[in-house]
Amino acid sequence: MRALVVEDDDRIAADLSRALTSAGFRVTCARDGESAWFLGGTESYDLIVLDLGLPKLDGLAVLKRWRAEGVESPVLVLTARGTWTERVEGIDAGADDYLPKPFRMEELLARARALVRRAGGRGTAQQAVGDLTVDLNRMTVTLRGVPVSATPLEFRVLAYLALHRDRIVAPTELLEHLYGDDDAKEANAIEAVIARLRRKLGLGVIGTRRGFGYFLEGAV
Repeated sequence: MRALVVEDDDRIAADLSRALTSAGFRVTCARDGESAWFLGGTESYDLIVLDLGLPKLDGLAVLKRWRAEGVESPVLVLTARGTWTERVEGIDAGADDYLPKPFRMEELLARARALVRRAGGRGTAQQAVGDLTVDLNRMTVTLRGVPVSATPLEFRVLAYLALHRDRIVAPTELLEHLYGDDDAKEANAIEAVIARLRRKLGLGVIGTRRGFGYFLEGAV
């Protein structure tokens, strides 16, 4: 899953990046409103964490532009502005959730996971598809109740397929959402991860529709 962190404070941005990375996200950072507007409008993100007090272009203006341009990524707004009128303005502009500063990182991660689940139409942290269960909070995988050892990348593949289990996911989409901007993005990298998962999970868990992509068996 890909996350865009828009924060001009270097320390907060670094803390957010570390926390979201540990929670299974591939994180891109933007330090000003203009960069954020460009990235959010040209790349696809599963989550955007947006500070409102930004240089060059205010966060609220960025959010309004995104929504006017059809950007549908869930947005969690961070701000030191504490009045209820400003919170209402942010939500009316298109924010999906709102967290005032200072905040606990545990709460931010919980809200981030909830936004990603809701965006995928899923209400709970445990995503069960057939015999497979992916726990988005604990970052664990079980097959018929037995724990499966999965690398962070393997977990992200299964989590993404589980969250989007009502459709076939193209390899190019997996590449965009699983790898960072600085990583080499090759189609055979996804094929290699899928092959490793099939060796661990056995046949009948991850399906392929040739020419279209991957899906979890029993879901599509």
